[in-house]
Amino acid sequence: MGEEKNYEETRDKWFENIMDQYGDRLTKLSYNYLKDWNLAEDIVQDVFITCYKKYDKMSEVVSFKAWIYRITINKCKDMLKSSLFKKVIINPDLFKRIISSEVTPEMRVMKKNEEEYLSICVLELPLKYREVITLFYYEELPIDEISELLKIKRNTVKTRLSRARLKLKTNLERGR
Repeated sequence: MGEEKNYEETRDKWFENIMDQYGDRLTKLSYNYLKDWNLAEDIVQDVFITCYKKYDKMSEVVSFKAWIYRITINKCKDMLKSSLFKKVIINPDLFKRIISSEVTPEMRVMKKNEEEYLSICVLELPLKYREVITLFYYEELPIDEISELLKIKRNTVKTRLSRARLKLKTNLERGR
């Protein structure tokens, strides 16, 4: 009984020590890969869980620092390859489709600020682009209806939408 308690105390002290020693550095390393602080923190928590589970095999590890960094990097790369990450980060439109039961006040303010900024960028577009963006995204009209409404060809609507998206993307990236 005493040996088991001593083992647990030793493991817990070791674990606290590596969390103190590597927590910030691993989070920064993860952030450099993922560009998202919350995901970086999640990765580091996962790394620490792996460390905790592998405690009994630590004597086999030649360089602990290299080992823990390698685990962190691999987990970041796995996250970058994951379909969820690609959908959420590369296609931010999916954020709008994710319905959260609890929206924090901070998230509401951030969303409002982003929507205002997006609206400003849309308003800065030339009229021919602004109208197709507005009708397609805000009014949710199909391309055929926009074509009829504006009395322009269907392909012209598609071309304007494409060019408007590129201009918006450029404006949004410039403003950040």
